[in-house]
Amino acid sequence: MKIFSEELVRRAVDDLHVADLSQATIGEVLLVAQYLEQETGIPFIRMDQGSPGLPVNRFGVEAEKAALDRGVGSQYPAAAGVPELKHEASRFVKAFLDVEVSARSCVPTVGSVSGSFSSFIACTQRIPGKDKVLFIDPGFPIQKSQLRVQGVEWKEFDIYSYRGEALRSKLEEMLSDGDVAAIVYSNPNNPAWICLEEDELKIIGEMADKYDVIVMEDLAYFCMDYRSDLGHPFSPPYPPTVARYTDNYILMLSASKIFSYAGQRIALLCISDRLFEKQYPALAQRYKDSGVFGETLIASILYMITSGCTASTQYAYAEMLRLSTEGVINFVEDTREYSRRAEKMKKIFTDNGFHVVYDSDVSQKVGDGFFFTIGYGQMEGGELLRELLYYGVSSISLALTGSGQNGVRACTSRMSEELYPVLEERMKAFREDHPVNR
Repeated sequence: MKIFSEELVRRAVDDLHVADLSQATIGEVLLVAQYLEQETGIPFIRMDQGSPGLPVNRFGVEAEKAALDRGVGSQYPAAAGVPELKHEASRFVKAFLDVEVSARSCVPTVGSVSGSFSSFIACTQRIPGKDKVLFIDPGFPIQKSQLRVQGVEWKEFDIYSYRGEALRSKLEEMLSDGDVAAIVYSNPNNPAWICLEEDELKIIGEMADKYDVIVMEDLAYFCMDYRSDLGHPFSPPYPPTVARYTDNYILMLSASKIFSYAGQRIALLCISDRLFEKQYPALAQRYKDSGVFGETLIASILYMITSGCTASTQYAYAEMLRLSTEGVINFVEDTREYSRRAEKMKKIFTDNGFHVVYDSDVSQKVGDGFFFTIGYGQMEGGELLRELLYYGVSSISLALTGSGQNGVRACTSRMSEELYPVLEERMKAFREDHPVNR
């Protein structure tokens, strides 16, 4: 039996001016869920927005308070970042990735959204004729929205059928025209939680060198592949990264998920030293500056967007990175709760006729973490999104993420103990109302 009537959901969609519920954005789904909750008082199982669901890191809070007490709020921070953060970022990348990036090449941004927006500009303007972006999907929908704002075209493909060595021929196909400036993916992946493995990243690195493409590796969920014992400073195993296989890379490292510091909007672009120092005549001509990639990105692009990052937040991030590198903070254990939630939620869904869509990597079953993907029989993602809303469960269609598979993305961050029996009851009702043989 449905929790919310079709009439009520239709009224919510009309009142909120949602053009097509089956293709609703994260923000639109969020508004519909809030509307239905407010109208009825019935709580939703919120799987739509990927906002942290754990307490903020207290070391960051204390460091930020201390910075404000020192008076840092009275002065503009340097566009390139405060020295303390740049230094600690370089140490952190070495400690947890075993990759050398100088402090100069570590640049703070107002969240990774700001980092990707500015990087897209620099990447697509550096060489005339190389002005498209390639998405290895599924991925973060906002990044394509950023390109719409910029008027930049993109290419995309769903990696579902191109894991392992099959990735090489697909990348050759997508890059052979020579018009791609950058490749973007997240690892672990939003929304599928698949993880590109070392052999696949080696292929991406080789293709980046062959076609002079910059790889933008989004590490929003850094070290959150809980299948491996990651997160020990200066000790293997280290997370896989394309930075071992090419110098054409930008790593995006956010504080939002690993430190639950999302509200303060702080991240880093960790640019390979070789790329940072490379000079591009097209950039020099456009911006009337040196045309050196890193300097142009900071002073002529990023500063025009945000005028630097909040000074106190930079000191907070620096302290959290420092304490992680010194082994005081174990951010992997701090976030492992997401894995426990995913395991419980997946079981409830699969016990009631659902299946995990992206269910494996090349060499092992996909792990449990911040996101997972579910399908129901042959139901299309938009239809499944809408049907789940009737049962008080909000999600987003996989089609919104560039996926070619039927299903929805589920986020674990808003789940709590008292909601598991509620979810189980609702999914039993869903199965009774939607008999399926798979």
